[in-house]
Amino acid sequence: MKIAVGITGSSGAIFAVEFLKNCPAEKFLVVSKWGKVVLKDEVGLTDKDLKPYIKRQFSNDDLTSPLASGTNSIDAVIIIPCTTSTIGKIASGIGDTLLTRMAQVALKEKRKLILCVRETPLSTITLEQAWKLSRDGVIIMPISPPLYFKPQNIQEYVDAFVNKLNGVLGVQEIKGWRYEELE
Repeated sequence: MKIAVGITGSSGAIFAVEFLKNCPAEKFLVVSKWGKVVLKDEVGLTDKDLKPYIKRQFSNDDLTSPLASGTNSIDAVIIIPCTTSTIGKIASGIGDTLLTRMAQVALKEKRKLILCVRETPLSTITLEQAWKLSRDGVIIMPISPPLYFKPQNIQEYVDAFVNKLNGVLGVQEIKGWRYEELE
């Protein structure tokens, strides 16, 4: 499976880092200017530190990237964390960066697009934009890890969301609440 992963400037860089480390798919990375700032501020990493977990990185300014074309087969696009500004651009059809162009391509090619929003509260405008995208098949996945398994630390909290995301992507089986009763 080939996936394009975008990191934007919303808080929650740790979720992106852990997803890149734990997702077994072939990953191509794009990090926005503000995504780089949040990576440094929140987890003390640069985008270059993520190189061991990806196949290749592309500049968010590079609209000549193969990720900008529907002729190249990418199975899914995941933006984690996804800013509400990015949601607004995607919902409005604006493809002015590689991140937003990747989303446009996923929409037009009917490929999986997952937007992991990490912001609260959400304005009515953002909720309308998310509804519009959801109606068109986009998976809006707020970064809201499950708590029923009683996480003991932040890492377990982060891992729970990453596992859920891998399950939604289809690269990992999700063991949910009381799953053992189904076996």
